[in-house]
Amino acid sequence: MTDLKTSSVDTTPVWIDSSEALKELCERLRTQGAVALDTEFMRSRTFYPLPALVQLGDGKSCYLIDNLAIEDLEPLRALLLDTSVVKIMHSCSEDLETLDRLLGAVPEPIFDTQIAAAISGMSAGLGYAATVNQLLQIDLPKSETRSDWLQRPLSESQKNYAALDVAWLPLVYALLLKKLREQERLEWLREDCRAVVEAAKAPEAPELYYRKVKGAWRLRPNQLAVLQDLCAWREREARARNMPRNHLLKENVCMSLAQAMSKYLATLSQPGLEGKTLRKYGDTLLEIIARASERDDLPQRLPQPLNREQGEVLKLLRQKVNALAEAAGLPPEILVRKKELEQLVQAATPELEGRLTGWRRAIVGEPLLEELKSLRNS
Repeated sequence: MTDLKTSSVDTTPVWIDSSEALKELCERLRTQGAVALDTEFMRSRTFYPLPALVQLGDGKSCYLIDNLAIEDLEPLRALLLDTSVVKIMHSCSEDLETLDRLLGAVPEPIFDTQIAAAISGMSAGLGYAATVNQLLQIDLPKSETRSDWLQRPLSESQKNYAALDVAWLPLVYALLLKKLREQERLEWLREDCRAVVEAAKAPEAPELYYRKVKGAWRLRPNQLAVLQDLCAWREREARARNMPRNHLLKENVCMSLAQAMSKYLATLSQPGLEGKTLRKYGDTLLEIIARASERDDLPQRLPQPLNREQGEVLKLLRQKVNALAEAAGLPPEILVRKKELEQLVQAATPELEGRLTGWRRAIVGEPLLEELKSLRNS
């Protein structure tokens, strides 16, 4: 695909709305090494994304698959699971979730052009339009970003916008693939993309969601047990009802319930938990609180925010990361996240975990451990 030219790409959308046309398209696309992939979805009042459209591109044409009209989507599923075909995507986490919802499958292997751009030395977190502009000097419109993609028929403007989301991905892919090979960083990209796929296949367990609640570090272990069980219930219930978490029960309400550990229905009432909501869920919440209060397996207290001394260490580690990133020709954001640095600072015996055990180990992981050891001994 490295010989593709912008002039060879027909951006006129090809509408696919029958099982027969989809089967023919997917069988043909499975004969090539890579295919551009994107989705359009809606998610304002649901927990899960509502799949509205799937876009495919082969570097010559752009295909819009109307998943609302096609009964048999198995050919699309087979294409996305064909490991001989690379799926070119950009910032694909939500798209993977959408496709998993639609097809019961997460595409693989993927080539995320946002990650690839950062690993190649471009800025981290570049949007699709910015990436296309920098690499191809093409400006993309933003007019349909907040469209109703579930409406039918889609407007011509919507169709054209959706087609452009995959039109230039094969060219971007070819340029970034060449660059990563020259830099000997292609395996870095593959490692990060595999991690994205694995995360999409295994969403975070409901029992772990309490760790995300703001201020949860203030709670004692018995209160944390209540928060953990409340958040796990909310997560499962929201998934089962396909409704946003905060439409079910706001996070700050979970926090206040965990702090109070109330035993009586009358004491549960508060903004966000009153009237119809209290009548519907009050007894259930009391049962959860009561059971959690009797747990023997209490969670450990969560790490507190960094104190002043730790904050100074974090600042020095960030400076180290910036220097390492500059030396490697990489954006610092692609090397290490703030949370990962904080965990190293807070650990009594710092160890490399997660992303820092892969290609990042030699570039940033081990140097950070050495820097941290030096700072603690000084």
